[in-house]
Amino acid sequence: MTSVEEPTDHTADPGAGGYAAARLRLLQEESRSGPSRRSALAGLTDEWLTSLFTAAARETGVRGAALVAVGGYGRAELSPRSDLDLVLLHDGKAEPRALGALADRLWYPVWDLGLALDHSVRTPAEARKTAAEDLKVHLGLLDARSVAGDAGLLAGLRTSVLADWRNQAAKRLPQLHTLCRDRAERSGELRFLLEPDLKEARGGLRDITALRAVAASWLADAPREGLAQARRRLLDARDALHLVTGRATDRLSLQEQDQVAAQLGLLDADALLREVYEAARVVSYAGDVTWREVGRVLRARSARPRLRGLLGTRGAPAAARAPLADGVVESDGEAVLALAARPDRDPVLPLRFAAAAAQAGLPVSPHAVRRLAAQAKPLPVPWPAEAREQLVTLLGAGEPTVAVWEALEAEGLIGRLLPDWERVRCRPQRNPVHTWTVDRHLIETAVRASALTRRVGRPDLLLMAALLHDIGKGWPGDHSVAGETIARDVAARVGFDERDTAVLGTLVRHHLLLIDTATRRDLDDPATVRTVAEAVGSVGTLEILHALTEADALATGPAAWSAWRGSLVADLVARAAAVLRGTAPEAGEPEIPTAEQERLAVEALRTGEPVLALQARHEEDMVGVELVVAVPDQPGVLPAVAGVLALHRLTVRAADLRSTELPDRLGEVLVLRWRVSAEYGALPQAARLRTDLVRALDGSLDVPAKLADREAAYPRRRGVVPPPPRVNVVADVSSLATVLEVRAPDAVGLLHRIGRALESRGVRVRSAHVSTLGANAVDTLYVTTPEGKPLDAEDATALAGLVESALA
Repeated sequence: MTSVEEPTDHTADPGAGGYAAARLRLLQEESRSGPSRRSALAGLTDEWLTSLFTAAARETGVRGAALVAVGGYGRAELSPRSDLDLVLLHDGKAEPRALGALADRLWYPVWDLGLALDHSVRTPAEARKTAAEDLKVHLGLLDARSVAGDAGLLAGLRTSVLADWRNQAAKRLPQLHTLCRDRAERSGELRFLLEPDLKEARGGLRDITALRAVAASWLADAPREGLAQARRRLLDARDALHLVTGRATDRLSLQEQDQVAAQLGLLDADALLREVYEAARVVSYAGDVTWREVGRVLRARSARPRLRGLLGTRGAPAAARAPLADGVVESDGEAVLALAARPDRDPVLPLRFAAAAAQAGLPVSPHAVRRLAAQAKPLPVPWPAEAREQLVTLLGAGEPTVAVWEALEAEGLIGRLLPDWERVRCRPQRNPVHTWTVDRHLIETAVRASALTRRVGRPDLLLMAALLHDIGKGWPGDHSVAGETIARDVAARVGFDERDTAVLGTLVRHHLLLIDTATRRDLDDPATVRTVAEAVGSVGTLEILHALTEADALATGPAAWSAWRGSLVADLVARAAAVLRGTAPEAGEPEIPTAEQERLAVEALRTGEPVLALQARHEEDMVGVELVVAVPDQPGVLPAVAGVLALHRLTVRAADLRSTELPDRLGEVLVLRWRVSAEYGALPQAARLRTDLVRALDGSLDVPAKLADREAAYPRRRGVVPPPPRVNVVADVSSLATVLEVRAPDAVGLLHRIGRALESRGVRVRSAHVSTLGANAVDTLYVTTPEGKPLDAEDATALAGLVESALA
């Protein structure tokens, strides 16, 4: 490339080295960030490309050409590793060879610097034709900006492209909406993802570009409140991500979030995610409102010619306004305020408006919500009965509640009604089992609870408990403990009496009690059921807590609830209700085995060897296998069975081990029930499992060595390092055994290693309860001395330490 005259400003050096050095200095300037840095980077790049273009045009003799920036570069939004989107426009008069030489002198220096480049060479007519055929090209040209050369070429093209966009809006905007929906299905919702794509996910930068395109059509415009700030937050986060990784990436991976947060001056990764989620919420809401308005306008346009034919010159009739509630009407498919509504004199109107819209399944008018936010009179404390009833009505409306709640939240109304909501709004949940942020999870729980209100005597308390059960997650410490205090304050504020306030406090404090106890404790231990009954206090509260537990799990994610978990919780509820009614069976009564378990146990006693049965389960929430193993009571059963399952690549989803003494028969039999699924491939045959189990018990199959060989052959993939295992002694939950609770990353052979550690100390496993949620396992084991007594405190602590060491 031939050199050109040295510019007076060294930052405009047309040489790649000069530009690269100036670019590096700019990116290292701590005082420059955000829009200022992006604009400066775009300006620096403009100067460099202008110098390249000027020199190349002089060398090749090409006239009538222009270098045009499109897309993000066209908007002067250059992040540190952004692509350069360029179009070389020409008037069609240059020789192809000269035009190709001009393009080469522009593209190759960019590639030599390692910058990503999206480029094309077109006449204005070709660019317009391509835009008509390709929606993405059309969108890019809407942001076209002249960098160098004949600016008139771009001026004419922009006029044509914008005119085409507006003239074809009825066709183009539905296509764009479909494009946005398809992208959302692929990439998910930005405000709920633990590793979000800042550009592609719904509520991200692509959606902001789409909203700009809608505004350019003059057909509709997005709500402006907060949108510019949201856009800046997302762009700033992407800038920091580029600087931290040194790559052109838009995915905010877990391992990079702390560094990105530090780059932005934020406290930690949670603060970063919350800012990103806040921005995405604004963008998503703006998109919902905008696309609804686009649909309304397009429907009106398509109906207008027919109306003219029917009405002649009289024009279209005024939109019908159907009453929904006092001060609330339906108009043109939306809930709006009645003409006579007076928000400044009616403090209940915001809740009545929201409840009426949700009950009717209608979206709310953003103009009405904005007016309520600006004019509504604050509610007195405690709330009047109507306000409380309207809140409960809103929560009980089902799925439509979500959109109405989000519309109120977008204008700040929820924060005014429930000040404690601020701490959970857009708060991330690091547990991968959770699908939603804390605030959205609470609303989803209310949605699920609305379908269960017929099961309880006080549906209002169920819905309020659903809304508040995780409200303590915005505070330090145990969120259930903190949440109880907050729930009591909110209940009193909303106008519940002292008795109902106490019930809501109990429901929030113990909202995890049933699921944790049912899946991690021995329900045949009288102390287990008695503890639950004492905590809940009454049959009515237990009834509500049962429904809340199911709603909470269903709203958490698919891994949190199953028919099996539901049956365990129902069993616990029935036992606790019997205690509360005074009709519980006497303590110590042995569990009656099922006919199948008794058959297997008899066979095990007769042969002196393990007997097992595999039964496929096909439930709507799970496809898997139930494995029942009966073994004459002997040492080493738990690690042997767990090890054999691991060798056969069966993933343990849940397990229950207990000792069963058959009536009128000598000897005890260990009965193990497992819920397992094949890691991949077909399920093993029962005969092969039994053969390996016999060998594992008699020592001819070295399970630890086989598992070690497998782990060595398939090393663990690199990724986020999970926290270390923890083993705790759980006090005061059983009078018959010592209870150990193991929390660890789920891994091949985990239960086998636990069993071996227990066997090495000579303790007896009375029962075991295994629960796997996502990548984490919680295993609860009831252990005794060989004589069947609980361990003393010192031995129990030592045993817990031994198991923890074995898993480290």
